[in-house]
Amino acid sequence: MFSKRFGMIASAAAASALLLTACNGTDAETGAAAPASSPASAQDSAQQLNFLSGTAQQNKAQPKTGDWANDPGKPAVKPVAKKWVQLSASKAGNLDPVVVNGAGFTLYRFDPDDAKPSKSNCNGACAVTWPPVVVAPGGKIFIDGVKKSDVGVVKRDDGSLQVTVGGWPVYRFSKDLKPGDTNGQGVGGTWFGVTPDGKKAGAPEGGQGGGKAATSVTLSDEKNFGDPSEGLAGSGCKNVGRDNSASSLQASGSLKIWSEKNCTGKSKVVNGDVADLNTIGFDNTISSVFFG
Repeated sequence: MFSKRFGMIASAAAASALLLTACNGTDAETGAAAPASSPASAQDSAQQLNFLSGTAQQNKAQPKTGDWANDPGKPAVKPVAKKWVQLSASKAGNLDPVVVNGAGFTLYRFDPDDAKPSKSNCNGACAVTWPPVVVAPGGKIFIDGVKKSDVGVVKRDDGSLQVTVGGWPVYRFSKDLKPGDTNGQGVGGTWFGVTPDGKKAGAPEGGQGGGKAATSVTLSDEKNFGDPSEGLAGSGCKNVGRDNSASSLQASGSLKIWSEKNCTGKSKVVNGDVADLNTIGFDNTISSVFFG
């Protein structure tokens, strides 16, 4: 009788231990989570996040946390910087609408990434130049003018959770050093500000150029592509032959125009033909162009 009763007690204890492990139980004294049998999926992690309407300020987020704790242009590495992320539909530079974070920095999407399913292809040195917008499991995402149904997360190669908009992983840019900067727009013909529904900011859907990188441009001294004109082609930065003379341009895709030589000064991404450069503030201003 004693032997049989002892066997029943031992079996019950073993079953309880297995149940505790399966449920990710915690240590009663430390509160530490027991190790899971397998890593949680991004979908499971998204369900653990707290989605809150309004801005971080409206929700009384703690100062020097989340987006407010990220150094401009630097990846978010401190745990306190991953506590929350804000996604706000806003205007930055000539991009309207575009999503910005809680500190007012422009968020971007990368053409080589995937949206269905979400997948980031920017790792290593790329992720230093383009810091991914990451949030800790159980963290908060403040939504301001962006639909909750368009927001999610994807697990990166390093295991961190990157925020997605319209399925596209989103990033900051290392050369955006103050709120409202859009220096990453059009870089390489593959980086664009992200709209509240995940599309390319400043690249009209179906419009001429459509975000495809141009490999040549014709700069005309007169509006509506009149002569005299000058042609440039190739890749990377090219200085124009006749400085500050163009009043219109023709291109088969997107390129970045600059007000100073060697791709410095004021810049603007254009997609396709521009019949009057005065409409974008660049009449007789182009000194160099950048091909992606």
